[in-house]
Amino acid sequence: MELIYRSTRNANETATASEAILKGLANEGGLFVPDELPKLDMSLDELAKLDYREVAYQVMKLMFTDFTEEELRYCINSAYDDKFDTKQIAPLVHKAGAYYLELFHGSTIAFKDMALSILPYLLTTSAKKNNIKNEIVILTATSGDTGKAALAGFADVPGTRIIVFYPKNGVSPIQEKQMITQKGDNTFVVGITGNFDDAQTGVKKMFSDAEFGAYLAVNGFQFSSANSINIGRLVPQIVYYVYAYTRLVADGVIKAGNEINVVVPTGNFGNILAAYYAKQMGLPIHKFICASNDNKVLYDFFVTGKYDRNRDFILTTSPSMDILISSNLERLIYRIAGNDANKNKAMMSDLTSKGEYTITDEMKAELVDFYGNYASEKETAETIRKIYVSDGYIMDTHTAVAATVYEKYMKDTNDQTPTVIASTASPYKFTRSVMNAIDGAYDSRTDFELVDELNKLSGVKIPQAIEDIRTAPVRHTTVCDKEDMPLVVKEFLGI
Repeated sequence: MELIYRSTRNANETATASEAILKGLANEGGLFVPDELPKLDMSLDELAKLDYREVAYQVMKLMFTDFTEEELRYCINSAYDDKFDTKQIAPLVHKAGAYYLELFHGSTIAFKDMALSILPYLLTTSAKKNNIKNEIVILTATSGDTGKAALAGFADVPGTRIIVFYPKNGVSPIQEKQMITQKGDNTFVVGITGNFDDAQTGVKKMFSDAEFGAYLAVNGFQFSSANSINIGRLVPQIVYYVYAYTRLVADGVIKAGNEINVVVPTGNFGNILAAYYAKQMGLPIHKFICASNDNKVLYDFFVTGKYDRNRDFILTTSPSMDILISSNLERLIYRIAGNDANKNKAMMSDLTSKGEYTITDEMKAELVDFYGNYASEKETAETIRKIYVSDGYIMDTHTAVAATVYEKYMKDTNDQTPTVIASTASPYKFTRSVMNAIDGAYDSRTDFELVDELNKLSGVKIPQAIEDIRTAPVRHTTVCDKEDMPLVVKEFLGI
């Protein structure tokens, strides 16, 4: 049976999986969501015998129902290959009383590789299925990691161009160097004089500008998205939670059917939403532990039921989470509103006009499986140092936010359920912050001296992604004001 996708803001706007992947964002700014979340049709014990690629097929075939088996296996096998530095793709590491799901073994050493390795194949396959003749322009805003992973995925892919906007002073030095050295004649990277929310808002505006869309079409282009607003990004993220669970079964840590907790460092809400979708598909998850940094808009939302972005934007050492408008939360709001597009649209309208909305008590009751908390900068650094001392394990700043919040959850609940923590980036991506947390004396070193010191301390091989940018020339130098984003898009496309 074919799964239908529907806009969160207009019940009459529907799409097949391939149409939703191609379009990225629905009209009126809505997001595509499946009418229902199908149940896993293979037992958890059976899934525990499969490798990552087979688990991916078993999950994705249920969500991407208009893809043939041959098409889907081609996409999966092309994505999860030797671009990853481990055959496991996403290994589980048991440290400090939790199971760290290392999602950073891909080519750009961040969890975005897990979905952005496959998205180009899903997108180009979707274009063929739907007889698209236009060149597809991937338009993306990044808080640091999505940008590089998307650039790496789409570089020199025929029939596509990719434009990435990032906050010029809001990413780590390594993140920026990764992006601005990106090769590929079809790639374009732009720093904006603003924060991530400005970049994300600018991208959404271009998507929903019908006049701009028509102008592109006349010139042979159409937009699509590599952000997690694209369902083609979100569905592959469901896979790694199913995979992690089945590894715990395979390793004898739990029996199939036992519950686990999941802790996710959260900014745009896509990663934790994927875990929520996994539960709806039949994965036994007890609690979704939503970890925020000092930009604690999500923590406040889970405590009060009010989403309020009217606050100062704080630059932290976990920049991929420096977000005040969590786009994917809309998919959860739509669901707890009873899949009521009008109700959801009204709240999103309030967010745009007033910067806030409040859910009903009935909706808040639907969030009983979520626990929210946050970690200060000091707590994050202390956690990095503490787990390095106790376990010899060095984690990045985002993972440390999650580990800190998990510790708070344990103090609050004493819940002994086995817990998976999403480890979203390699510590090599945030060397200065990580090394300063271990010892402030490191701050006098250059970024690449710190890379070598981290290698000595951790014993973990320096990833190829870091070696590649040591001497790579800068290829992208464009910086613009947020108001000029459409102008630089036109200039890049030559229209």
